[in-house]
Amino acid sequence: HHEGFTLWGSEYSWNWNAVDEGPKRDIVKELEVAIRNRTDLHFGLYYSLFEWFHPLFLEDKFSLFHKRQFPVSKTLPELYKIVNKYQPEVLWADGDGGAPDVYWNSTGFLAWLYNESPVRDTVVTNDRWGAGTICKHGGYYTCSDRYNPGHLLPHKWENCMTIDKFSWGYRRDAGIHDYLTIEELVEQLVETVACGGNLLMNIGPTQDGTISAIFEERLRQMGSWLKVNGEAIYETHTWRSQNDTVTPDVWYTSKPTEKLVYAMFLKWPTSGQLFLGQPKATPGATEVKLLGHGQLLNWTALKDSGIVAELPPLAPHQMPCEWGWALALTNVL
Repeated sequence: HHEGFTLWGSEYSWNWNAVDEGPKRDIVKELEVAIRNRTDLHFGLYYSLFEWFHPLFLEDKFSLFHKRQFPVSKTLPELYKIVNKYQPEVLWADGDGGAPDVYWNSTGFLAWLYNESPVRDTVVTNDRWGAGTICKHGGYYTCSDRYNPGHLLPHKWENCMTIDKFSWGYRRDAGIHDYLTIEELVEQLVETVACGGNLLMNIGPTQDGTISAIFEERLRQMGSWLKVNGEAIYETHTWRSQNDTVTPDVWYTSKPTEKLVYAMFLKWPTSGQLFLGQPKATPGATEVKLLGHGQLLNWTALKDSGIVAELPPLAPHQMPCEWGWALALTNVL
């Protein structure tokens, strides 16, 4: 993804683009039209600042980045072009190649992006705009690949990770154990969202754009999990506690205006009782539901703080989902 092959017909890419070579199509435009006309998703673009093998970048690097031939003739013209032409709502920069932000003129470009560009009122950017900027500057932080701090951060952040543990691209020789299981993916999701982050889950298509069977399976599994438990993920806020102090692998989100707290648990207790140390029940008002089940559950308040929820005795085929579950707690403190 740092080889400089653009998925639109860039005039700055020396015929190294998807319009002049390969499919001979403006793939970015096709994606933009499909996403904006057929979904409610926000359209975003990824852009790699540097190229592994571009002779101008290599020459600049040899000069210790005192020369700036590459960003002036390639990177910056393309950045301005894709913003003006496709008007993305997310601009995800990556790959500084070890060069500082002054080499890329990141502050100049971002000043234009936020003050003069056609997306100045809607665009969001990340923090990868030159060596030394990551986890310090940006609309939201990514900090490092697969970044998942496990605790609340004061700045908006994102966990960009891959289903393939070892690669962002497609690997023909990857084994089944090289991929995260659906249980591991659900764990990544609930932990990330409970700590106020966004999960960016990457898959690598083949050279002809095919999504391989293992990636399709994981995406469909994640979709089926979200159909049941999406209420505990989408449009939620962090709660006063991100995870439980009594039972491991329990993570919390909330919807304050609806007086709801969600407890997402990754292991079904063999006793049928889920001990939650953080919620404080409100006598006569607190209700507990298992998402996807619907019926109110019995619960008992612990002495000082916390509750014990009585989970329904369900056979495997009666479970609302197979991997990870969520309780909706109403009127807890």
